Amino acid sequence: MQIAIGQLSQESNTFNPLPTARENFEQFGVARGADVVSEMADTNELGGFIQSLRAWPERPEIIGLARLMAWPSGMATNETFGWLRDELLAPLRRRMPVDAVLLSLHGAMVAEGVPDVEGEILRAVRELVGPRVPIVATLDLHANITALMVASADALVLFHTAPHIDVFETGRRGARLLRRILIEGAKPQTVFRKLPMVVPAEAANTQDPASVSYDFRLRLQALEQLPGVLAAGLAPVQPWLDIPELGTSVVLVADGRRDLAETHCHELAAEVWRRRREYLPELVPVEIAVRRAHERSDGLVVLSDSADATTSGAPGDSNWVLRELLKFSWPRAALVPMVAPGVVSAAEAAGIGAELTTLLGGVRDVKFSQPIQITAKVERFFDAHFILSGHLAKNLPIDMGRSAVLAAGDVRVLVTSRSGPHFAPRFFQAAGFDPFAASVLVAKSPCGFRAAYQERAREIMVVRAPGCAPSDFWNYEYRRIPRPLWPWDEIDHTERQTRRVGGV
Repeated sequence: MQIAIGQLSQESNTFNPLPTARENFEQFGVARGADVVSEMADTNELGGFIQSLRAWPERPEIIGLARLMAWPSGMATNETFGWLRDELLAPLRRRMPVDAVLLSLHGAMVAEGVPDVEGEILRAVRELVGPRVPIVATLDLHANITALMVASADALVLFHTAPHIDVFETGRRGARLLRRILIEGAKPQTVFRKLPMVVPAEAANTQDPASVSYDFRLRLQALEQLPGVLAAGLAPVQPWLDIPELGTSVVLVADGRRDLAETHCHELAAEVWRRRREYLPELVPVEIAVRRAHERSDGLVVLSDSADATTSGAPGDSNWVLRELLKFSWPRAALVPMVAPGVVSAAEAAGIGAELTTLLGGVRDVKFSQPIQITAKVERFFDAHFILSGHLAKNLPIDMGRSAVLAAGDVRVLVTSRSGPHFAPRFFQAAGFDPFAASVLVAKSPCGFRAAYQERAREIMVVRAPGCAPSDFWNYEYRRIPRPLWPWDEIDHTERQTRRVGGV
């Protein structure tokens, strides 16, 4: 028995002017063939696949296709899409026939002229393996699920958590579902409901009992425990995608019971629609947030610069929060991460201890930020290389390149050569700081950072500032999205067609 596994993961943000290219995947680390199995056996969804498959009594042969991952950014070039497709399909074609295909996808990747990258990949895999070979794919909770994705796969398995702390377990769930199909003879029936709504990411915290997302997580997990239900997923979607099929999705997969899937899918979709306004977050204007942080001296204050969240595909060089932090003195360090490869090079040329006058920010994102001039001391250099676990990852190697710490008064600006998790405690620790001992920490993340800081911060505020990943995205110009769509449009009710896939 041969089961092919692979991964393609990148979240696109169509407001980010920086394109995603082949080099972004290569910098993150591409694995091919047997290296996928040997190198990724304890990492993210692929690790969940591999460990589960190795535990099957049938002992299937695991065929590695490719592991292709890049940090969220702008849409991919068309050339990059062609390369990614070939990297996955060529080894699959060489190893045909296979008994099943298990893929880890993100679900919100866009390329030039290809608004549904994952749908096109799944369609190509289906055309290659034929109608009888099971295809199961895992997806991020912020996937933009399309009819093509649902039609091309036997089943889709989604993260249940935001912060995304169940990536490894989602891989296990995907492998378990595949076994139900391949070994136990389950006949998946998928019912798919697309809702005309998009919600901000800031308030979608599935771990907070006060959040609407917490209720939905418990409900999805309970549904998957019911006899006959193979998978249940809710995808409130990555909002910063100007594409034709944008919208929140509910997906139910049942074993031979289309009526069962339809009932639960309709009920859950109706509840999500009814509670849509509960997703709207409370934002604090950046000037007020920084002033409030200054008034607190009894512990850590975390400021979520969500509009410039590198986890949401923003460029990571907004300086709106930095401008305000520089107006105050701080009892302990105020930590500000920023992507600025040119500044890192300038700092290296100046050397440790030098006073550096430079323009900072507004270089990668020229639409929503303007550079500011600062004079700072070059305090130290570090390699932003560490292992990420928690939100987004289990044992995931991260390399954000050569980096520098600039000291401007009590403010420490951590400038990196590449984008990455500009919220992670391990990132700040790599720079030589205890993030939990800071006065202020800026997290370029809308929600996921809470997994690390919720229990230890004195206060957390989500700031309102311009950027490529704003929570009030409906105030930005979208040209390709379907209309009507909430919250752009007020809609009294919806009766969208429920899509059925599969049959007995």
